[in-house]
Amino acid sequence: MVKQAVSRQRRLIADEAARLVVDEGVTDYHQARRKACDRLGLDRRDRPSLQEIEDAVIVRTQLFASAEQRALLHELRQVALAVMKFLAPFEPALVGSVLKGTATANSVVQLHAFSDDVEAVAIHCIDHGLRYYSIERRQRGGGRGVPGYAFEWGGVPVEVLVFPAGGLRVAPPSPIDGKPVRRATRRRLEQLMARSAAVAQPPGE
Repeated sequence: MVKQAVSRQRRLIADEAARLVVDEGVTDYHQARRKACDRLGLDRRDRPSLQEIEDAVIVRTQLFASAEQRALLHELRQVALAVMKFLAPFEPALVGSVLKGTATANSVVQLHAFSDDVEAVAIHCIDHGLRYYSIERRQRGGGRGVPGYAFEWGGVPVEVLVFPAGGLRVAPPSPIDGKPVRRATRRRLEQLMARSAAVAQPPGE
């Protein structure tokens, strides 16, 4: 009985956190979890993992995604594809919510690029007239942050973290579950978009 109650509480918190992410634009899962506990008046000590929240986000997105939300995801993936073509010399890979399909209107297109010279990416942007600013993002497990650049592409925010050349084969740990973060090359993204378009195509067309 106790285990069932605990399990039910975790599901309630995860579902409310997912609603906050999908419907209210909360982008940080930690924040969504705290808000969910407060709104439901439930004990924070028995809370779902970030992976449980992401699973709930995926389910909610699939169940309640409107045509507008699907169009938004397609638009964000198109932006990702365009930026990946632009950054082709640095073997870019897509990561994060735009790849997973959990993106909202507040999501940032997140990419990993690869070069032993971080400034080479900045020079590439300058040579093409793209305005950017430098960023640094810490990875799970601590240590030094990963350098990168942020800019807008067609009004959409983009973040590019720059890893050493050859780092494509060694993915950093995911902030959600600690496992190697999922990445998609440009070709993989094109295949994913083609499949999504086929699924969305009405029968007979």
